[in-house]
Amino acid sequence: MSDVIQLLPDSVANQIAAGEVIQRPASVIKELVENAVDAGAHHIDVLVTDAGRTAIQVIDDGKGMSETDSRLAFERHATSKIRQAGDLFSLHTMGFRGEALPSIAAVSQVELKTRLRGEEIGTHLSISASRVTGQEPCSCQEGSNFLVENLFFNVPARRKFLKSNTTELNNIITAFQRIVLVYPEIAFTLRSNDVEVFNLPPSNIHQRIVDVFGRKIDQELLPMGVKTTLCNITGFVGKPEAARKKGARQFFFVNGRYMKHAYFNKAVQSAYERLVPSGEQVPYFIYFEVSPENIDVNIHPTKTEIKFENEQAIWQILAAAVKDAVGKFSEVPTIDFDTEGRPDIPVFNPSNATYAPKVNYNPSYNPFRSQSSAKPSTAAPRNWESLYDGIQRAPSQENTIFPEAPSTETSDDIIAEKSPAHYQYKGTYIMTAVKSGLMIIDQHRAHVRILYERYLEQLKSKHRFPQKELFPEVVHFSQSEAVALKRVLPEMTALGFELTDMGDNSYAVNAIPAGLEGVNVAKLVTDMVSSASERETSVVDEINRSLALRLARSAAIPQGQVLGNEEMENIINELFACGNVNYTPDGKRILAIFRQQDIEHLLK
Repeated sequence: MSDVIQLLPDSVANQIAAGEVIQRPASVIKELVENAVDAGAHHIDVLVTDAGRTAIQVIDDGKGMSETDSRLAFERHATSKIRQAGDLFSLHTMGFRGEALPSIAAVSQVELKTRLRGEEIGTHLSISASRVTGQEPCSCQEGSNFLVENLFFNVPARRKFLKSNTTELNNIITAFQRIVLVYPEIAFTLRSNDVEVFNLPPSNIHQRIVDVFGRKIDQELLPMGVKTTLCNITGFVGKPEAARKKGARQFFFVNGRYMKHAYFNKAVQSAYERLVPSGEQVPYFIYFEVSPENIDVNIHPTKTEIKFENEQAIWQILAAAVKDAVGKFSEVPTIDFDTEGRPDIPVFNPSNATYAPKVNYNPSYNPFRSQSSAKPSTAAPRNWESLYDGIQRAPSQENTIFPEAPSTETSDDIIAEKSPAHYQYKGTYIMTAVKSGLMIIDQHRAHVRILYERYLEQLKSKHRFPQKELFPEVVHFSQSEAVALKRVLPEMTALGFELTDMGDNSYAVNAIPAGLEGVNVAKLVTDMVSSASERETSVVDEINRSLALRLARSAAIPQGQVLGNEEMENIINELFACGNVNYTPDGKRILAIFRQQDIEHLLK
């Protein structure tokens, strides 16, 4: 029997490694820019063509490489950062495994021009699919100049699964931001198809955040910081009013490296309990300094997931630091006695006599006897119903009497053997007998669901007209949001939005679709663009849903309106013809069923 196990060729092994390290054009930029940072560069330029599909170029003024090092850098596991296994626990640099350049060269065509500082001649190296196609001396600037062309040209399946240019450019911007926010002392530029996206001069952390995300965020941040023997934590957290449902800018960095950490995210959010609405997130930019021996950054190929030795203790330190930052800057309401209208406290005068307060009471008072008669009163007080105003039924009783409709029942099953006669309770609820018991329907919510689905169908085939704003509001966008806005702007214009470019990623909202008057325009536009940047979908459906819900709420029958039996019958029939009979579009219960067995149990 012949042997079946063979060693993989280096080209195949590199392609397999590239599948883990190089997932998209943004991965190439991350690896090359991190190498430039490790090389001691003071200025790094990134240029992309067609969102990295055609070309990616990274130019730095670092220390460069010799002829031998430039050739050896493209071999697997060739690195200048590690000499022994123990070095893995004392890392202070970004790249260290020696897989980035071999992985990039395995799936693209690479040209490298590099020159050591102080040398007169540099090296020009050409590689295609892990094969060296040329090497010669050249004249070039000090540092390194990497040109990566035709990414995944030899792996068509990988190239086919790349997203649109807008999505890939957003990923590039995200990877770029995660690096520039850590190294404010380095100047960075990013150009896409010869259009400048970022031009970041050297600055401090706060100014770098403002340069990346715009001037508006400067008014939303609070500084924070704490130093302990376990770790040092610095950075900025958002004010409660800066919270948003989508697109919150949240960044953790540890020892100069971006990381994702859901556990620490909960620590930050715990400081904002009862300060922000449920489901909304606050922005933060938090930097950890931890001894390298106490963390492991080598547990994931992209090195964005980091394991801490003392996670629980750091969680407590982080939560306390954020609470202190929020409280110190009076974001938590406090009692201020130094205000107009404070109580007038008289000045102490020793000549005025003071007396101890006395409590006056009637020693003959008997609460069990009426004032007019000595006999106990057995008559019920007048207006006794008011004694029970505001008293609510216990949740456990409410849940047992009005349970949610079982998932096994269909809409037809619920209204089987429905009574032709209905009863309206206090102008709010429609009560009707069904097969399983007594069904109670909130008439307003039911009508909202009916009208919502009706309007939604109408809006899908109808062109809306813009409603001019008397005072146009200016909305500021980040670079990634500005890229997404350019993609969805034609759709928004067709829906009735009119946005005017004011420069510096700021847009004036001159008009909104008719029917959306009174909404928070800035929040509406920002949420739509954030949704478009998070997922590659059209914003038309989301706008249609928002408009349909608003129209349905305004047109639905109000609570307290008296309905006839025929009107109640129509509402029930139209409700059970909807796609969802149990909940309104914003998640509120529409109906409840008082089961037959529960009624019989109460009357035993």
